[in-house]
Amino acid sequence: MKIAIVADSNSGITQAEAKELGMTVIPTPAIINGKTFLEDINLTQEGFYEKLKDDSVSVSSSQPSSYDTAETWRKLLKENDELIYIPISSGLSETVHSAQHLAEDPEFAGKVFVIDDKRVSITQKCAALDALELAKQGKTGKEIADWLMETSMQSSIYITVDTLKYLKNGGRLTPAVAAIGTLLKIKPVLQIQGDKLDQYAKTRKMHEAKKIMLDAVKKDLETRFKPHYDAGKMKIFIAHTENYAEAEIFKKEAEEYLGLPIEYIDPLSLSVSVHIGPGALAIACAVSVR
Repeated sequence: MKIAIVADSNSGITQAEAKELGMTVIPTPAIINGKTFLEDINLTQEGFYEKLKDDSVSVSSSQPSSYDTAETWRKLLKENDELIYIPISSGLSETVHSAQHLAEDPEFAGKVFVIDDKRVSITQKCAALDALELAKQGKTGKEIADWLMETSMQSSIYITVDTLKYLKNGGRLTPAVAAIGTLLKIKPVLQIQGDKLDQYAKTRKMHEAKKIMLDAVKKDLETRFKPHYDAGKMKIFIAHTENYAEAEIFKKEAEEYLGLPIEYIDPLSLSVSVHIGPGALAIACAVSVR
């Protein structure tokens, strides 16, 4: 049985990387001054941040069109028996619900498994890589889908933003709170535990924020994820928004503190970046079959 593995670009998997891995990535649209661009197709990370930092430019994210998604599925199902689709968490986008509705069409029913695995960016990428591994092991579409859903909430992401500007622009902070936070040079530590981007802690210095994030991950490994951690099934990842040099430094600090290797460093997806802006650092952990 041949099974196609598909993610959206919120996973951070580039088109080139997807081709090398033998999977497919559906690009996420970004709306810039009313015009639609596709991530990693006609919009680069550099181009995105150039527009995002320009206050005269309106930038937002959207979800892939049902038409484009259906066309991708049709093409893949000509050469595969089943298809696993892993989009961004339903708590952060309506993409899952649109795809689930599409998968009910008789053309796709029983062949396409849409996974709401409550993940985004570096943890969503982990799920896609796990799906590839399970497919290589000969698992069926249902078996892969079941495993992804069973482990959907077994991940954490912690993010420190460099500026409150974009949280304010996205309506996650009132202008008054953002102004006070900026004046006090507050750097909030945010968390994604599946469904939403929420506040976890507040500090004023990046080195303090990094320690908070490392402590949070260590606590997760020793409590929530202890069985998987003890079994050697937890992976650690670093992410950033236009902040690669600092991410490399953070990688070394995290490996020394946690005693585990960092599997990869990736830019955060544009759908998250539009809300937190450049200069952010993040660390995540997730259970993995690999």
